[in-house]
Formats: sequence, structure tokens, C-alpha cells
Amino acid sequence: MSDFGIVVMAAGKGTRLKSARPKVLHAVGGKALLLHVIDAARTQVSAADILVVVGHQAAQIQAAAAPTGVRFVLQPQQLGTGHALQCVRDWYAETGTTPPTHLIVLSGDVPLIRPETITALRTTHLKQNAAMTILTAIPPDPTGYGRVLRKQDGSEDVSGIVEQKSLSEDELATPERLREINSGIYAFRTSALFDRLGKLANTNSAGEFYLTDIAAMLVHDEERVVAIAADSVDEVLGANTIAEMMHLDASFRERSAARLMAAGVTIFRPDTCVIDASVQVSADTVIEPFVQLLGATTIGANCRIRSFSVIENCTIGEGVLIRNGCILTDSTVGDGAQLGPYAHIRPESQIGARAHVGNFVETKKTTLGEGSKANHLAYLGDATIGAGSNIGAGVITCNYDGVHKHRTTIGDGVFVGSDSTLIAPVTLESGSYVAAGSSITEDVPADALALGRARQVTKAGWASDKRAAARLAEGNGR
Repeated sequence: MSDFGIVVMAAGKGTRLKSARPKVLHAVGGKALLLHVIDAARTQVSAADILVVVGHQAAQIQAAAAPTGVRFVLQPQQLGTGHALQCVRDWYAETGTTPPTHLIVLSGDVPLIRPETITALRTTHLKQNAAMTILTAIPPDPTGYGRVLRKQDGSEDVSGIVEQKSLSEDELATPERLREINSGIYAFRTSALFDRLGKLANTNSAGEFYLTDIAAMLVHDEERVVAIAADSVDEVLGANTIAEMMHLDASFRERSAARLMAAGVTIFRPDTCVIDASVQVSADTVIEPFVQLLGATTIGANCRIRSFSVIENCTIGEGVLIRNGCILTDSTVGDGAQLGPYAHIRPESQIGARAHVGNFVETKKTTLGEGSKANHLAYLGDATIGAGSNIGAGVITCNYDGVHKHRTTIGDGVFVGSDSTLIAPVTLESGSYVAAGSSITEDVPADALALGRARQVTKAGWASDKRAAARLAEGNGR
């Protein structure tokens, strides 16, 4: 039997978002709200000890969270937080799983919750030998939140939780006395909780079973209920509107930028950059304003990422220069490479060490070898290019025949002249040359020169004769 388990509440609809998407699957900091909470929970217990309560659009939520290894409890009707824990209690009984000694309850829409805060909640709960421990916060304006009533100032002990609508006129008139709010995050001694879940009543305007009522029951039974305040209000507040969601997102971006700068990364105007929580950047790299670093992106040391570049799920080596306006997705870039400006590196591209990908060059499923260059206006799709090759301006690998994609293979030290089209499948062996303006449909042997264009014909005086004929026709027309 584990000492602790964690329940994550994720069954609600989130009607105020005005969105068809489940609330907990809205993303902040580059990741769904629920996945942030699960990440924090997994620092405390194993994934198998985390139960996610699902209800509204349960299948979508399970599909998104299943890869984390957590388990799910279905709340078929969303009848309140107390009802959600009744479903958890029933799940343990129906599956024959022994409940843990203690349960921590987290909200699936509170993505800023830190592992350190959960640890503090857990430690306080055990140290105080409490039946219930409540995580609280003190916001500038507590209006709309349930208030935590302590038995006396400075005491850990709680006498109850009062909902906003239940506050008396005197209490509403002196809000400074009741500023400590209930975050909806708790630790329980499991037996104390489960013994009282069946006593919850839904005699309220919403017809729901409230988990907060357990606090009053425990106090009445002379069980200990204590509270611990979170360091930050933002950490425990969820998001009920898109505007609130974006407030949380901004907090994540600030955290990410601060984390990277503390590790030696220079970020000019960090407030303009969008950096996901999962991004890793090594020291002495410089990130200019208006850069987006997304997903599982990793950037090595001594790089420079210039403004307006967007990099998603990429691995960037050391000493890489990415000039303005480059777009990189699901690709790798080797040490010392230079990209852009305005290069488009599409998925499954591998840009070799010290390679150059210049302005308005697009790659897709292409390997560009060490030291190779494609500096201007080229499209390289489904291609393998060796080391030290030069791809001229306007070169196109024609990889699609209308039905299937085909591969172009270019060896080491190949020179492809400007404005050439390479009709795949085709191979240019090492050391070969392709003359500018060629259309190449057959393999080119090593060290050969290939020309695939019509012979030039020059007609002397043709242009002047043409102009004279045009003038004559114009005169006759008048």
C-alpha cells in the first residue's frame, strides 16, 4: 500500500471558455493544462498512483493523457467535487485496488502548481497529523472564491470553509478579514475522507456534492483540519476564460525565459519571445526579440537565433546561426551551420555541420551533408546530399510525379548549376557537374558533366526586324 496517491480533477466542462475543446486540454506554455498538472504530480508519486477523474469529453482527455501512464476514473455525471471523490472511492472498491493511506487532490486546470508546493502540502499534512490539509492563497481581491476560516490568527488549524455566497453582510463589509481563499487543492487521510463521502448532501442551489463540506464534518468530529498558503496566487488559480488562460500562458513564458537566462542564455526582450516550458538552450546562446521556441526544441551553446524565427521540435547543434525569419520543424541542424534569412526547414530534414541553407531555400525530408551549400531560392525535397556539394540558385528536386514521391541522391563534391531541375528518382554521383539551366532525367556518373538543355540558336538582327515590322503595322493602322 502506497503512502500517497494523487487524484486530478478533470471532469468539468468549462462552459465560460465558450470552447468546444475540453477545458483541461487547452494549452498554456506549449502544453495542455492537464499535462502540466500530471507532470507536477509525477514528481511526487508514480504514474500508476495518479487517478485522473474524467467526465465531459472523457475519450479526448484519456487519449491525450494516456501516454503519461496515469489511470482514469469515470464520473459519468458531473455532480460536483464531492461526487468525483465518491467515484474515486468506488473505483478502488470495484477494481480491488487498495487505497493509499493519504490522497492529494489537484485540479486539472491549475497548470502553474509547482512540485515544491505539492511537497510542502504533503509535508505539512504529515507533520500536523491532519485529516485534511487545505492549500490556500491570499489574492488582492478574493471576491468569488470560498474563504478559509482559521481558528485564530497565525494558527494552522481551520474551523471551516465558507463559500462567497454564504458570507454574512458583516463579513462582506470587511473583506480584509477574510482574504484567504480555498485553492481546491487538498491532502486527506484517505480513511477520514472515504468515511464521510457518503454523508455529503446536495441540498444547494446547484444540486451538487461539495468536497468542501468534508472540512466542516471533520471539524465537527474533532479531526484536525489545517491550511498552508501557497507562495504565489498565480500558482493555484485556474483559468475560466480565454483571457485568464492567456494570463497563465504569460506566466509560463516568463518562467521559461527566466530559467534559460539563469542558465547563461541571453534573451533580448524576453517579453516578446514565446518559449515553451520544455525547451532547452545551452549557455552563451543569444535569442533576439520575437523568436518562438516551441515543443521539444534543444539548442546548443554559442548559437544566435535572430528575430522572427520559429523553431519547433528541433535539435540545434553548437555555434549555429539562424538568421531572421527562418521556420524549422521536426528537424536537426549540425554544429556551425548557417540558415536563412527566410529559410524553411520542413520535417525530417537534417542539416549537416557547417552547411549553409540560404534565403528562401526550402527543405523537406532532406539530408544536406557537412559543408554543403544551398544559398538561394532552392527546393530540396526527399533528397540526400553528400558533403561539400553546392546547390545553385533556383534548383528544384522534382520529387512528386502526381502519385508517388521519389528520391534524389547527390554525392560528395557535386556542383549543381543554377535553375536546374532534377527529375527524381535520379542520382548525381560524387564529383559530377550539372550545367546551369539543365533538366536532368538520368543518373550522372562520377566526375561527369551533364547538360540537359536545348542548343542555343542566335539570329542576328531578329530583334530590330521585329521592331521595324511593329512600327509599319502601327502606321498602316492609322
